[in-house]
Amino acid sequence: MLKRTTLGRLLPRRFAVSALTAISVVLSALQPSHSQQKGVPVVRDAEIEALVREYARPILKAAGLSNSGIEIVLVNDQSFNAFVAGRRIFINTGTLLQAETPNEVIGVLAHEAGHIAGGHQQRLRDQMARAQTMAIVASLLGIGATVAGAASNTRGLAQAGTGLALGGTEAARRGLLAYQRTEETTADRSALVYLERTGQSPAGMLTTFKRFQSALALTGSRIDPYRISHPTPRDRIANLEVLARKSPYFDKTDSPALQQRHDMMRAKIAVYTQGQSAAQRLFKQERSSVAAKYGDAQASFLFGNPKAALGKVDALLKDQPKNPYFHELRGDALMKANRPAEAAKAYATAVRLDPSKSGILLMSQGQALLAMGTKESAAQAAAQLRKGLDIDPENAVAYRYLAQAYGQLGEIAQAELATADGYYYSGEYQQAKIMAARAQQKFKRGSPGWVRAQDIINFKTGKKRK
Repeated sequence: MLKRTTLGRLLPRRFAVSALTAISVVLSALQPSHSQQKGVPVVRDAEIEALVREYARPILKAAGLSNSGIEIVLVNDQSFNAFVAGRRIFINTGTLLQAETPNEVIGVLAHEAGHIAGGHQQRLRDQMARAQTMAIVASLLGIGATVAGAASNTRGLAQAGTGLALGGTEAARRGLLAYQRTEETTADRSALVYLERTGQSPAGMLTTFKRFQSALALTGSRIDPYRISHPTPRDRIANLEVLARKSPYFDKTDSPALQQRHDMMRAKIAVYTQGQSAAQRLFKQERSSVAAKYGDAQASFLFGNPKAALGKVDALLKDQPKNPYFHELRGDALMKANRPAEAAKAYATAVRLDPSKSGILLMSQGQALLAMGTKESAAQAAAQLRKGLDIDPENAVAYRYLAQAYGQLGEIAQAELATADGYYYSGEYQQAKIMAARAQQKFKRGSPGWVRAQDIINFKTGKKRK
């Protein structure tokens, strides 16, 4: 089940793939980016995360990044967009929904891998520092000329000083944007290399850029190519098409099984982000497809009644009894029907069948066990939630359920520590410190719980989280 949350830490925006957003960007080395001032809205879903990681895995290996701890993060945004920050690749749900084939998404991931492998983030920071210095120097020179003009009552010199300051800032900005456009072109070329190394078609990349070109044409916008951070879609197509068509894999298509999983992902995202009828609109020509039926089942769960959803998901399970995400949806519907014991069994089956070993499914199972309301089920819930958190230790919501389980078991110190961790991973550091201090008083000094509480108490904003 898709879950919306907000990433606790603030992460700088790095790459905007959408022409309609990227074309309008004019960076200033003197201003913090918008996303540095607010949290990034993140979506968690076991099925989607597993599929996107599967798309990324061979690309990261080809880029030499397999052992670099790269994370894929889903962003709750309907625009076609992706960017990197540190060792994380952020990809919008809008990208996954609009991309009609897995190959299109794989092309986006290959481009982002090119940025990370090329060390573009650090070089961009260096370039921004240079641009900032250049702008400051130009501004100081302009102020000096303006002051000199005023002191000598020379109006022309004062006006020239103002022009010098403005011109220097504009030159710095244009220089930075030119540098970024070069990086984008380099990342595009790197993506072609990774796709060929993995035996995949570059056609999806061209499809993406052609989509951007069509969208830009529909807006009627006239773009100054020197005032944008990315090459125009037309330039990107011109730079890539000849090379892409030389690939021996250009005409290779995605397997039917992978395409079906991709379509099911799109159906789920459509229902969750665009409403009850969104999947029907998306697959109006393929209403008998598995993806269309899956979207219908998701819509019944979200907007209809659990009984209808159960009937639809059971029909899906007849054809694919080993699909873990159908069992997950069955558990979701049973939870909505207030049948937690049956839901816990459905989630347990999903956990057993899940090849990606997602912590999210374990947490859903723990939540269902907790809802059963017995001491025995609370102990089982705590065990499953801890297993899930061992896999996915920054899942703030799961700590809150873990705190409830410990509370039902009478383990107050552990409940308060889990609450502190929930606040901590939500970025609510002051509340985390208050709860950690309360918990620490109940732990034996030097015990694991006491030490963890002390880590939270000692945490300083800006320091890397543990």
